[in-house]
Amino acid sequence: MHQASGRSFYGFILALITAVLWGMLPIALKHLLVDLSANTITWVRFLVAALFVSAVLWHKNALPAVRGLSKKALTLLLIAIGGLLSNYILYLMGLHLLTAETAQVVIQLAPFLMMMGGIFIFREQLLLWQKIGATLLVIGLLLFFNEKLLVLLTQFNQDSLGVLLVIIAAVTWACYALAQKQLLMTFNSQQIMWFIYLAGAVCFLPLIDLTPVLQLSGLQWGLLAFCCLNTIIAYGAFAEALEHWEASKVSAVLAITPLLTILFANIVSWLFPDAAPAQALNFWSVAGALLVVAGSAITALSPLLKHHLAGKRQAG
Repeated sequence: MHQASGRSFYGFILALITAVLWGMLPIALKHLLVDLSANTITWVRFLVAALFVSAVLWHKNALPAVRGLSKKALTLLLIAIGGLLSNYILYLMGLHLLTAETAQVVIQLAPFLMMMGGIFIFREQLLLWQKIGATLLVIGLLLFFNEKLLVLLTQFNQDSLGVLLVIIAAVTWACYALAQKQLLMTFNSQQIMWFIYLAGAVCFLPLIDLTPVLQLSGLQWGLLAFCCLNTIIAYGAFAEALEHWEASKVSAVLAITPLLTILFANIVSWLFPDAAPAQALNFWSVAGALLVVAGSAITALSPLLKHHLAGKRQAG
């Protein structure tokens, strides 16, 4: 079993960098979706990431091959590829119909669904604090949508479709994550991501429209470059954080991502009044967002809490 290096502060900084980058990402994507299609943005991000990871693996002489893979490993690889490719495009389609803040809160279902998959597929036990965290997450989502909940449930409008697409994106991400967990017995994380990035660059190629790319403003080129670098740096910082800090603690830091998105959206709205205004949130929506974050953090930290309490009982 992998053991963290113990460099906790370094792991925390890396996890925080990941959270900040993922918090900024939907805001940048939202502005790009005005002129670029979801397929084109996704293809560019996959292409740049594929070229970068290819160079890294080639330098390490670690480019993977599918020849000789077992049927089980090949199936898992296809699930991981299909899961993350679907997640990228469905999230962007949902983001196009929603505010960045709403999309980021709803996508917090992803780690919760991964946990549920671990329970039903890998027969992992659901701890008491995980049940509490999951309950808080669901209550938080209901409170966040307090003003729109009745409309979302009774009238299938643009917001309803957007929320549905992001929920499905969360499901497909959970499928990818669970498949990757098993694939780590065959490939390392960089090799798995190389397969996914390469597949994405190939699969989305027939669906792109590069004409609007040539007409982008300087700011939009900067946002597109940021989104590409975000894919590489955020996932790299995330993987490196896991080398130095426990996975549960890293996940707990990442739980603040929706709050960072809300913060950055308000900062952008203040700095650029002509840009899309930040989402107006009432008291219950803010409380709901905080509960979503708390629920995600408690769920992630539950294994550590159980271990700590067990240690205290033994010491007593």
